Amino acid sequence: MDVEILVTCFSIALGFVLAGVLSSLYQLVTSRPARFEMQAETILLGIAQTFLIMFAGPAILMRNAIRGRRIEHRNLGWLVASTAIAGAWSLCSGVMLLPFFIVVAQSIG
Repeated sequence: MDVEILVTCFSIALGFVLAGVLSSLYQLVTSRPARFEMQAETILLGIAQTFLIMFAGPAILMRNAIRGRRIEHRNLGWLVASTAIAGAWSLCSGVMLLPFFIVVAQSIG
């Protein structure tokens, strides 16, 4: 397997894991699931919600797609398209965060 394919798969996995952890952490703290709508009272909360949506977006998107398939009986194409978008989004998040985790790993070891 090429190194580029391995790094791409790792970046996608990193993005999905980060999205799931952030989404679950948000739900643990606020007792409601993360959503794409923003209702910030202050600038600081608005910035925090923007970063939350930016990195937890794939988990929010997949949760909405699976619920749409189960509850609203959307066709399979919507689920496949949502999965592809969430995968690309996770790749972008993973590529953006991979250098950060490499620096942290090098500083620890």
